[in-house]
Amino acid sequence: MIELIVVLGLALVLGWPLGSYLAAVMRGEPMRGDRLWGRVERPLYRLLGVDPSQGMGWQDYARAFLLSNWVLGLLVTAIFMTQAWLPLNPNDAPNLRWDLALHTAVSFLTNTNQQHYSGQAQLSHLAQMTGIVGLQVVTPMMGLALVVATLRGLFGGRQAREGQADASAVDLGNYWADVIRPTVRVFLPLCVLLSMLLTWQGVPSTLAGGPEVTPLDASVAMKEQKIPLGPVAPMVAAKQLGTNGGGWYGPNSAAPLENPTPLSNVLQTFSLILLPVSVAFMVGAFTGRKKFSALVLGCMLTMSLASTGLALWSEGHSSSTADAALMEGKEVRLGADASALWAAFTTQTSNGSVNAMHDSLAPLTGLVTMGNMLVNAIWGGIGCGLQQFLVYLLLSVFLAGLMTGRTPELFGRKIEAQEVKLLAVLVLLQPLVVLGFTAVTLAIPSLTGNSNPAFHGISQVLYEYASAFANNGSGFEGLGDATYWWNLSCAAVLALGRYPALILPLVIAASLARKRFAPESAGTLQVETPTFALTLIAVVVILTLLQFMPVLVLGPVAEHLSMIAQ
Repeated sequence: MIELIVVLGLALVLGWPLGSYLAAVMRGEPMRGDRLWGRVERPLYRLLGVDPSQGMGWQDYARAFLLSNWVLGLLVTAIFMTQAWLPLNPNDAPNLRWDLALHTAVSFLTNTNQQHYSGQAQLSHLAQMTGIVGLQVVTPMMGLALVVATLRGLFGGRQAREGQADASAVDLGNYWADVIRPTVRVFLPLCVLLSMLLTWQGVPSTLAGGPEVTPLDASVAMKEQKIPLGPVAPMVAAKQLGTNGGGWYGPNSAAPLENPTPLSNVLQTFSLILLPVSVAFMVGAFTGRKKFSALVLGCMLTMSLASTGLALWSEGHSSSTADAALMEGKEVRLGADASALWAAFTTQTSNGSVNAMHDSLAPLTGLVTMGNMLVNAIWGGIGCGLQQFLVYLLLSVFLAGLMTGRTPELFGRKIEAQEVKLLAVLVLLQPLVVLGFTAVTLAIPSLTGNSNPAFHGISQVLYEYASAFANNGSGFEGLGDATYWWNLSCAAVLALGRYPALILPLVIAASLARKRFAPESAGTLQVETPTFALTLIAVVVILTLLQFMPVLVLGPVAEHLSMIAQ
């Protein structure tokens, strides 16, 4: 409980000024450090051949987003498939098989970092530093860029471009500037600072391959063991701050080399939520509506506290905690509470990194983590979480308008059939994809590859696809997931969970921006109130329960009941 108060309190205290700074960066207004940052940014703009001051409609913005992802995806896949022949490979990592290379590239390209490989054994230093960390730096800022463009659209966009009459005429900003500015001015400086702190705590930061040592147990067949090292600290900094997840080592931050001390554990837990909290604060300064920021922050904080409290209770104080088997997969040096806190935050933020194996969590804690990912708007990923929150906001406004007999409108613009149809696509896509792939995989045992055919086996499969769709990346690691089926099916789910969820709200915002602005009146639905906040939270809970309650009952709920009945 003390760690929860310290971590969340620090995030709220530091998130407010960081959010204000982030808003200034995204507005592109003159700043004191322009001369310094410009020396880094201007060569990047010249290299890309773009004008950062040129506005884009939603089509140009989405096209630039998809193009950048396509190019990066091809480059990174090529690195993974040829790493054995490239330099900086002191541990002689082999080339990745094509399906594993594809899954890994799509996973990190979608800010998911779902790993079907063990990093220290299967990736070279070059692949980790370029393919993995490179994407961990830029993909969170892509999500931030898309949500900032969506916010511009909801409030009418920047100045409309003359001579055009369709939705693409609404100026939503410049994609390249919206990605490069926060990367250079916010994310990289934070990564450098956290990397230095983690190195101070003992996380490796070297290009050496690692020493060879003699095992203490002389009876084992292995005479020597190589301890894999590398530039671990910079990667951990990027994975935590960027809601990326993944890890240099297979066990992630449960590995002592990646998370060696209690202070390093607190630093990494705090880093999980710092930028997502800052984005919630950013909303008020960016839009000029502090009450709107209070709505976003209040809803997210309420859901976060409820989720975290349930996880801490389930893991440390529920009736199932008497089973000693639950400590399997946990670090005794960290304990159950620190493991549950990390598990709650990492699934609330779509981070996906772990300091304990989620496959070993109490069944109800597993239920909490799955619920967090299915909601995907309790803080959420950088940009992505707020984008999903805006989807829930639009749905809530539409439903509240119907219930009160008012025309649904948000910020002076009516929500009509075109916008509702696009919202319906987003609402239905998640259950169709997650439940569809779960059903197919469970129906064909040769595809499943799980370690437990009972209730927990259902949870393992559901968790994998829910994690992929939410772009979270954590997993119930009892699955044998390094197969063609898992790699290719998860790659499809990863893409379906990322691109529609970012682009369709942008289309909706551009459509709303074209509509005539109607000043607020006494008959306008007030969204920046506690009553509407409760309505929004109710919509989130009801949607999640209605769509996924049956499979959650068959999985974690049934497992919990079976454990306490023994």
